[in-house]
Amino acid sequence: MPLRLRATTAAALTALTLLTSAGCSSAPDEKEKPETTGRLAATLDSPIDITLRWKDDEPGVAGRTVEFATEKAGPYTVLEFMPPGRTTYRHPDLMPETPFYYRLRPYFGPASPPVEVSLPPGEPSEEELNDNQEWMTPRTVPGPKVGTAPLTARDARSAEANAAAAPTDFEPTVMHATGIAFTWTDRAADEDGHLLEVGGGGGARATGRGARGGGPAKYMVV
Repeated sequence: MPLRLRATTAAALTALTLLTSAGCSSAPDEKEKPETTGRLAATLDSPIDITLRWKDDEPGVAGRTVEFATEKAGPYTVLEFMPPGRTTYRHPDLMPETPFYYRLRPYFGPASPPVEVSLPPGEPSEEELNDNQEWMTPRTVPGPKVGTAPLTARDARSAEANAAAAPTDFEPTVMHATGIAFTWTDRAADEDGHLLEVGGGGGARATGRGARGGGPAKYMVV
């Protein structure tokens, strides 16, 4: 499977609130009118199903996260990492008569070249599972100092400007049938974090697992 690593910086988020209704079903002509904040709109398709819609009109966007909470102050949970071009998300089977708060957060940043990883068949052995698991903890690995570059968001030139901040030396190491360790060199000076994308190309999906670095070092993640 192809994998790549993206250094990211998040732009300002858009928030929206919607209250689910009582009951468990709704006729099509009872669908609620969309709630909207301008960029993000939400439709109550039934008393317990909500569809979110937004415009894909931000130049240079690498993807978006859709987040929700049942209280305005959070905590918020990421529902999905969306690739560019995706403009809808359906949130089904919700609790009736409950407020749901949604946030749409675009993120920007360059990705490393993809690498191909193949896992061995089967499950990890007991020895592998009980062996030293320190490799599973994200950490900084000492290395030579390298140059870094800042990340830019919401700019038609951001993709070109951000190229120098892309992580380099992205290397996977298969630890066992269900575990992969990654190392890379952090070239971004001010990233919010790193996203591990599975799939490559425009259809990549981010796992949301990664580590943030404060300088030019290597990191290891599962």
